[in-house]
Amino acid sequence: MPLSRLAIAAAPVIFVVLWSTGFIGARFGLPYIEPMTFLGLRMVSVVVILGAIAVIGGAHMLSRAEIGHSLLAGLMVHGLYLGGVFLAMSEGVPAGVSALIPGLQPILTSTIANRFMGEKVAPLQWFGLALGLVGVVMVLHDRSLVMSGSLFGWIASVVSLFGITLGALYQKRYCGRIDWRAGNLVQYAGAAVLFGCAAFAFETRVIHWSGELIFALAWLVLVLSIAAVGLMYWLIRRSAATGYSSLFYLVPAVTALMAYLLFDEKLDALSIAGMVVCAAGVVLVNRGARVTPAAGNAAASVTTDK
Repeated sequence: MPLSRLAIAAAPVIFVVLWSTGFIGARFGLPYIEPMTFLGLRMVSVVVILGAIAVIGGAHMLSRAEIGHSLLAGLMVHGLYLGGVFLAMSEGVPAGVSALIPGLQPILTSTIANRFMGEKVAPLQWFGLALGLVGVVMVLHDRSLVMSGSLFGWIASVVSLFGITLGALYQKRYCGRIDWRAGNLVQYAGAAVLFGCAAFAFETRVIHWSGELIFALAWLVLVLSIAAVGLMYWLIRRSAATGYSSLFYLVPAVTALMAYLLFDEKLDALSIAGMVVCAAGVVLVNRGARVTPAAGNAAASVTTDK
């Protein structure tokens, strides 16, 4: 039967909240473990769980081309994006600030989609994107926050921006018809090898086990790598690139709020106002998407999904 309108409306909100907790989970765990070791352990855990899901669910076998596409998408979404975020935070970049650079994804995504994918970006959408960018700057305007962390940490943040942008676009174009269980399993297996090699090459791999680390690892494996990433790919398949990517404007604001409540990272009146501006930008982007041909086709695919 068709997906309910309530589920379709709630999915973006749930995605933003879940995705934002990834930065908080990293903040909880990184004091006790090095970043590549943390990610390698996370990926191995996900492979075990998702492998069981794929076997029990009778996931379709992938062709050689599908395996190649899945590995490339995983390299960008998990390798470059997650690796960049965790390295940035391990270098002292606060959780809220580490979400800022990847939060600029909508501008980069819309430029690429408009120029190379033939996806029309309406004037109302461009205005919404610009408004969202203003909101991001308002949320994290404090110079002391922006100057936090090392130069290497900020470079890693820029790498994470390109990783999530190119990875999401590649996933949309080449992996949309791949069985999500088998495709994600290949992605995570490739990421596990990548992070494992990086951990053995550059880190001591010493782990200081604690309740916070165990909780952070469990949360990142179950809620982020399986639930949130699965929801992300569901949104990618069912929306235009510009409309989907605009949700990332909300991530820095939500992350900054969580970091303020949990870690006392600064959040003032201007930052709160920026959250409202971000939300307004997302509304405009998605309202504009409904009047474009590409978005219309995407909406039709949602209503006919079984």
